[in-house]
Amino acid sequence: MSANTAFHIAVLPGDGIGPEVMEPALEILRQIEKTTHLNFRFTEAPAGANHYRETGRSMPDSTIRLCEEADAILLGACGLPSVRYPDNTEIAPQIELRMLFDLYAGVRPARLIPGVPSPIVGAEQRGIDLVVIRESTEGLFASMGKGVVTHEDARETLVITRKTSERLFEFSFKLAERRKKRGRPGALTCVDKANVFKAFAFFREIFDEAAKRHPDVKADRLYVDACSALLVKRPWDFDVMVTENMFGDILSDLTAGLVGGMGMAPSADIGDRYAVFQPCHGTAPDIMGQGKANPTGMILSAAMMLDWLAGKHGLETAAEAGERIERAVDKAYAQGIRPTEFGGKNGTADIGNAVLAAL
Repeated sequence: MSANTAFHIAVLPGDGIGPEVMEPALEILRQIEKTTHLNFRFTEAPAGANHYRETGRSMPDSTIRLCEEADAILLGACGLPSVRYPDNTEIAPQIELRMLFDLYAGVRPARLIPGVPSPIVGAEQRGIDLVVIRESTEGLFASMGKGVVTHEDARETLVITRKTSERLFEFSFKLAERRKKRGRPGALTCVDKANVFKAFAFFREIFDEAAKRHPDVKADRLYVDACSALLVKRPWDFDVMVTENMFGDILSDLTAGLVGGMGMAPSADIGDRYAVFQPCHGTAPDIMGQGKANPTGMILSAAMMLDWLAGKHGLETAAEAGERIERAVDKAYAQGIRPTEFGGKNGTADIGNAVLAAL
């Protein structure tokens, strides 16, 4: 295998439906191997609520070492409602990985696929194709595990730093520039609450500084409440949005709802060196083991991984492979695939096989 086309992928299937949606994604990557010069070595490792229940830890040291050594990390859904830390918070290795590997840019695309229903009137004709970039290491989440609770009150601290914000905005402007080259508007909207909080005014100031370095990108600013209203009225007006961690957590679920739901939504958490690719949906223990889970979000997350590997290694073949997977998903849905979450009859195996056939 050529060194620059062979990739070691850490595979963390997770909990609930995580392993079920991971398998079709791996099958599709194996199919990509057969038709390109790309090669993948998959190494599976434990992480999640089940591992915590057995050992008292969300991930063993061996999983963390594997993630350090791998070229990329594929992560299934993690966490179970019935398994909690002593403070009653969820087992969330996905958040721990963001902190461990400084994965500051949470990339959450929302694209309406042909044949997928949207609750927004006019979406089928106008289309939806946007990206929420969520800062993933600080903001309100910087307080995770550090909040102070007394009998009288509870306090969490929001943190925004110049270093992380500058990296986040550079990443966001460059993504908007790449999308412009691919035919999108090339616009970036900073979403904040700068009219109320000093921290968000600081966030916006750093955004404005970055905007001056990227004059080819149309830079806008919106308060998060106004942004939420506009997203459910005219989502086709948006291209790329960048925001704080908690706002991004909420807005990315909203935008997933615009394009069919969480089962359709891929994501990536990206840093300067490492990246994790994971569907946005949860572990859905109510349908676990029934073959009903929609693997589309996981499959599209694998496509995002290929695009990231292409950029990191200068390998156009990988970018083309990611685009092939996206086109195969589009074709499968255009030809009539309907997941059970849309009231259809197609489960995990049907959807995976339809995408494979479209490849």
